Amino acid sequence: MLNFHPRPLLERQRIFRSREPDEPRAFLRGKEFRFDLSRRVARQLDLQINGIYLPGLYVGYIQYGSPAEIRAGPTRTDYWLQLPIREQIEFTVARQCIVCDPGRAAVSSPTNGLLIRTQGSGARYNISLTAAALTRQLAALLGTTPPLPLEFAPSMDLTVGYGRSLAQCVHLAVMDFERAGSMPWDAITTSLFEQFIMCRLLLSHPNNYIESLRRRERSLTPRDLRRAIDYMHANLAAPITIADIAEAAGIAGRTLFQYFRQFRSTTPMSYLRDARFEKVRDALQRADPEEGVAPIAIKWGFAHLGRFAVEYRLRFGESPSQTLGRRPTSR
Repeated sequence: MLNFHPRPLLERQRIFRSREPDEPRAFLRGKEFRFDLSRRVARQLDLQINGIYLPGLYVGYIQYGSPAEIRAGPTRTDYWLQLPIREQIEFTVARQCIVCDPGRAAVSSPTNGLLIRTQGSGARYNISLTAAALTRQLAALLGTTPPLPLEFAPSMDLTVGYGRSLAQCVHLAVMDFERAGSMPWDAITTSLFEQFIMCRLLLSHPNNYIESLRRRERSLTPRDLRRAIDYMHANLAAPITIADIAEAAGIAGRTLFQYFRQFRSTTPMSYLRDARFEKVRDALQRADPEEGVAPIAIKWGFAHLGRFAVEYRLRFGESPSQTLGRRPTSR
């Protein structure tokens, strides 16, 4: 469940703001959305759109400040994950009306349309994923080109399981962008975030390919696994994806997930993260006197140094600076 925030978020990443009804109508019309607002609440309007554009998705914050109705145009081809953070918001997807709140999100697919009605400010996080990026990820997991458009179930419980972990991931990402003086995400961190969001949606949230994704294609041979793991270790400093690993191993991405889940109790991307932590520890132990923790952690994809330090201590029983403090004084 998402936490309440009394103020707009991501204000340093502002895209649009207006209190004049005609300006939002024109702006959103250019984005293929229809924006309707009754005259009696027009004075309450305070439309704010803030967000970050990443290579495969958009993560943002939006509020209207007043009751409003928004309809996605038929030419939009993206998928949306809408996470209210203050009050209830009504979403209509595939002619199904869903009342969402901080414990329930709406998921819309371009083939099913999207209508949003708010009674309050309408404040929420929203994630937009391009059809091209999601289709590439789906094809990598299936090991073949999907024959039909991808469609998701329109409602997601954010209080348990994959929904809860996905909401927490989005919230932590927004808090990263919110931090004063925060560093831009590096390519590895960006790739990990995008991979997590897409894989969570495709492998956990109900959709028209979920049974195919869960069906075992074939047994994974030791040679297949060796190719996958060798590729991962050879590219720990690069923003590799499930598609990259699957192609290098010559197997479907779903088979990779099945193996790691069954025999290693983890996922391929979590395995990558573990291996990168080991690389950081090794680098800290070998560091030259003038080196510090931050550049080493960032090199291996740990952009949020506070969370990195906490997890490092949990893994290794000491802080990164303590490991660095025991570095050799001579070679």
